Amino acid sequence: MKGKLREFLIITLGVLLIAISLEYFFIPNKIAAGGLTGLAIVINHYIPFISTGPLVLIMDLILYAVGFMFLGRNFGVKTIYASLSLSLIMSFIETFLNPQAITNDLIIATIFGTIITALGMSLVFHMDAGTGGTDTIAKILNKFFHIDIGKSLLMVDFIVTSLGAITFGINIGLYALLAVIINGIAIDNVIAGFHMCKEVTIISRENEKIGQYIMNELDRGCTFLKGVGGFSGKDTAVLYTVLERKEFIKLKQYISEIDKKAFITVGEVHEVMGEGFKEI
Repeated sequence: MKGKLREFLIITLGVLLIAISLEYFFIPNKIAAGGLTGLAIVINHYIPFISTGPLVLIMDLILYAVGFMFLGRNFGVKTIYASLSLSLIMSFIETFLNPQAITNDLIIATIFGTIITALGMSLVFHMDAGTGGTDTIAKILNKFFHIDIGKSLLMVDFIVTSLGAITFGINIGLYALLAVIINGIAIDNVIAGFHMCKEVTIISRENEKIGQYIMNELDRGCTFLKGVGGFSGKDTAVLYTVLERKEFIKLKQYISEIDKKAFITVGEVHEVMGEGFKEI
């Protein structure tokens, strides 16, 4: 129950950041950086008797169905929650806070608005959800074709942004394209940071105690490897484990308390799959 509550709180924080970026950077400066909203605006230009709102709703409903079908029930439920939350937060901001552009400089608005959006979307993606729209397509491309989520979004939104540039002019289109590119790169980097772990190799006279600490206190696995000292020629045990960053901090503190002469090497691991970590 606590895990589910935490997931939805993180999703809510993510959509709050997205709403802030839209209301205070993108919408006031008319920057349509891809997404279903951008596509709906383009379609509405050519078919004016169908307004933007119904177009977005229809496309969202279609993508919800596709998300349920290809990504599972949990993705669909979380995505609907995120999408509705985003709409409600944006409506609240528009109704009660009268949002104005923080800056009218299109370059600054594009860069900072996109960074905030990317952080929000990364939080949502990290919880296996989406905000509806083109990010659902990005998740499908990521699952079945193993294309990074950021690059998947870049591909889909590039098409939408290109259509917008053809329709509304190259100048606004280039700013929107810049936002799409920054968004794709930033999302991949933020998500990579979420999955980053520490690969730790330890040689210590207290390896048995350290191994027990890793298994009992940190609830992680570890492996004892057989080694031979280069100078002494004696057999020695080498302890190997992979930990999250906060777990490594605890382990380092523990080792410093029981063996000041321990030898430790630490490496960055970009992704870990298997028991105790992300599913393979």
